[in-house]
This record gives sequence, structure tokens and C-alpha cells, in this order.
Amino acid sequence: MPSSVFQWLSLLGIIWLQSINGTNFNFPSYSSQLKHHLSISQFQLNNLAFASDAGKLFACVSGLAANYLPLWSLLIIGSCLGLVGYGVQYLFITNQFHSPSYCLIFFLTVLAGNSICWINTVCYIVAIRNFPSNRQVAVGISTSYQGLSAKIYTDIVGLIFSKRSDKTAETFLLSNSVFPLGVCVLVCPMARIVELVEEKGNLEVGFFVIFVITIATGVFAVVTSVGSISRMLSPLSGLVGILVFLLLPVVVPVVESVKKSVREGKERRVYHSTMEEDTRIRPENEAKLNRDGGDEAMEEIGAMEMLKRVNFWLYVGVYFFGATLGLAFLNNLGQIAESRGSESASSLVSLSSSFGFFGRLMPSLLDHFLSRRKMMKSKPGWLVALMGAMCGGFFFLLSGPTDLILCVSTAVIAVCTGAITSISVSTTSELFGANNFSINHNVVVANIPFGSFLFGYMAAYLYRKQARGDAGKCIGVECYRTSFMIWGCLCSFGTLLALLLFARTRSFYSTTKSPRAQGST
Repeated sequence: MPSSVFQWLSLLGIIWLQSINGTNFNFPSYSSQLKHHLSISQFQLNNLAFASDAGKLFACVSGLAANYLPLWSLLIIGSCLGLVGYGVQYLFITNQFHSPSYCLIFFLTVLAGNSICWINTVCYIVAIRNFPSNRQVAVGISTSYQGLSAKIYTDIVGLIFSKRSDKTAETFLLSNSVFPLGVCVLVCPMARIVELVEEKGNLEVGFFVIFVITIATGVFAVVTSVGSISRMLSPLSGLVGILVFLLLPVVVPVVESVKKSVREGKERRVYHSTMEEDTRIRPENEAKLNRDGGDEAMEEIGAMEMLKRVNFWLYVGVYFFGATLGLAFLNNLGQIAESRGSESASSLVSLSSSFGFFGRLMPSLLDHFLSRRKMMKSKPGWLVALMGAMCGGFFFLLSGPTDLILCVSTAVIAVCTGAITSISVSTTSELFGANNFSINHNVVVANIPFGSFLFGYMAAYLYRKQARGDAGKCIGVECYRTSFMIWGCLCSFGTLLALLLFARTRSFYSTTKSPRAQGST
């Protein structure tokens, strides 16, 4: 099979992987029930949200393993960790075993959170290595589908137990344990590094088609998550629709395979002349590939050297007060919705999932169209704009108790969180090089568990302070008002850090053209 077909199949594979890999985003949908099942406090519940993110503290293990093990083995390891982490919790919740200790549940949640890192590592490596001159586009498209995970799992749970809301927690845990393993086994043959011999120009049409499919998928997800349409559609209709959209990208490798078959048929009829032409063209294509490698970076350094750079700490600060803070908000979304009297936490989580999808996709769209104009816009500059918008989202929550305000703010924060998460992948490789990316980026995202614990603990403390009886349960806009104010101020500080990073890296981005633009000169 031609390498270009495998190239597109690898992208299709990581799209499927990411669509089921956001199992941690489901937590707000069943957190209230889990709190009831385990008879734990709000503090302990927030610690479980931290535990899921704490798995990222060991993300470097998957990065190191990627240097020695085949990619398919990383997928199996990651999915098995998730099977154990979520599966054993499911057995406890369904009373298959005696009541577990809180420490054991905490450890299993850490294990489940770490499973995500293994699958993410494979997805990032495949996207960057197989699409060197389009790495931001490939990474952005694939990671955007992780934003749909919560919606996909919500539709699955709604389909299985549409009339048994008391079964939500156990169904989510069972789905989180089983589906990633099944998809990883299916995708294992596609998760491979391809020997590239094709010209970059052949990718343009394929990416355009996938962009159209991806945008249509996001529109469908948003439309079926909000308003009267979401109430009219059955869970089965929503799930079938999403699955159809997930299958549509297979059109690209199929068409590419047909084109290659037609081309090979013509080559057989003119065998000798074609052999001579291949001899002339192949070195040119390989040289072009080398020029289009997309490896422009401020410096090529490892993790230890990276820790000594001021840019690294500014960058981590932006991530900490941006994407990590946004994730802390989304982790508490179930409790926030309950405290404000919102009818359905699952619908709100589905809404955040859908808008997070567009947030992750947005940087890829900008990168794709700006690079066609031979421009390479500053990623730290994008971070400044996104951080400013996120600040607005937090402060807007203070303006009133209505569901509309909650939905709008959730959408804004979800978009910005997703976009920062997507941009950070290419930013890490641009600032510190691509050779040590798998380790460097896992060091960057190691801030997430610390932020999750700090922001979550603070919110739980303020929540409990406002509680009035009813076993520490708080109802009303005051439950999280102080948290939103503090989070907005912290996000504003992160915006200042982003401005400093932008100023320090401005000369690099102003003197560096887009990798694809370089290849065309």
C-alpha cells in the first residue's frame, strides 16, 4: 500500500483514538452520583478530580517509553491502565466487592488518568512525524476530537440508561474502561510512522476535505447539545450521527488509494519511461520533504536545559493560569450547575465538550490558512488573545444567576481551554525543538495536576464555607462567586505572562516564515 495512504490512515486512527480518549472530561457528568455512592465530602470529591489529573505527573514515563517501544504497545499499555483504573471502580460501585477504601479509589483514579497520557503520546508523535510540514494542522484536527469525548460518552450513557438516572456513574465508569481498549486494538495497525516520499502539495486537498468534515462534525455536536433540537433528538439519533461523522474521514485514504491504483495502472503501460521519470523525481521529492520538514525552532534542547530557560517558566505560567485553570472550572462544572439550579449537568458538560472541540480545531484552521499566505503568526500572540477572552468568561459568570450566562461563559472558557491545549503542542516544539518533544511536552503539562488540586481545593473550601446545612450542600450563586472572581484575577495575571512571552519571542516569529511557505520558495 502506498505511503500516502498509510499517512492518511494514521491520521484517521489518531482521530478515532482522541474521540474516546477524553475520559477525564466525563467526570462532571457523574461526580454528584459518585459522591453519593462513596459517601464522601466535597473536598474528597475534588481530590478525585485532582487524582485524575495527577496521572499526568507520570506522563514522562510514556514519553520515555516511546523512545524504546513500538507505538502499538504504548496504546495497549495505556488502554489496559484505563481498563484497570475505571473497571475496578465500576466493580466497587456495583457492589461486586466490599466497600473500597478512599485511598484505593484515589489510586485507581490516578491510574486511569495516566492511561490518557500514553494514548496522547502516540497521537502527538504520529501527527508530528507523519505530517512534519503540517504538524499544527494534524495535531489540531486530531486533538479537537478529544473535545467530543464527553458528548460521545454522554450519548452512550443516555442511550443505555435513558430512564435510569441513578445508573449514570456506573455506566460512565464501564464505558470509560471498555471503549478505549476496543478502539486502541482496532487502531494499532494504523499507529505507525510512515516513510514519507510524497510531495507536500498532495496533502492540501485531503486536509481541506477533513477540515470540512471536522467542522460539520462540530456543528452537529453543538446543535444536538443545546436548545430544543437536543430535547427533540433521541440519544440514539445523536450517537448514530456522531459515529457517521467519525467514519467520514475514511473517504480521504480510500480516494488516495484509488488514485494510486489508477496511477500504477498507467505506469505499467509506460514502464520504461516511468522508471526513468521516477529516478529523476524521487531525489527532488526527498529534498523537498527535507526543506518542508517544519522543524523551525528557537532552540533544540532537552528537558533539563529547558528547565533553565525563562521562556519555559513564562510558558508554563500561561498554561497554568490558562488551560489548567479552565480544566479546573470544567472539572467542577457538575457541582457548579447543581449549585445554580441548572436542570442538567450532563447537557452542560456536553455543551462544553462541543465548544471545546471547536477551540481545539481553531488554531489548525488559522495555521492552515495563514501558512498559505506565507505567514507564521506568533503562537504566544494567540495565547494573549485567548487568555483575555477566558478572563471575560470568568468575570461574566459574576453578572447573574441565569442559565444563559452559565452556558455562554462555559462555552467561552471551553473554547479558550481547548485552543490553548491545541496551540501548546506546536508551541512546545517551536520554542524547544521537536527532537525531544515527547518528554518536553509531558514536562509542560505536568503543571495540570498541581493546578487542578490548588484551584479545586480552593473552590471546595469556599463552597463549603457558603453551605447551609443539608450535609454541606450549597445552593445559590454565592457558592462559587468568590471562586469565579479569584479565577478571573489569576487568569488576568496569566494574560500578563503571555504578553511577556510574546515580547520575548516576537523576533523569532517575525523572522521565521511558515514551514510550508519556505517549501514553496
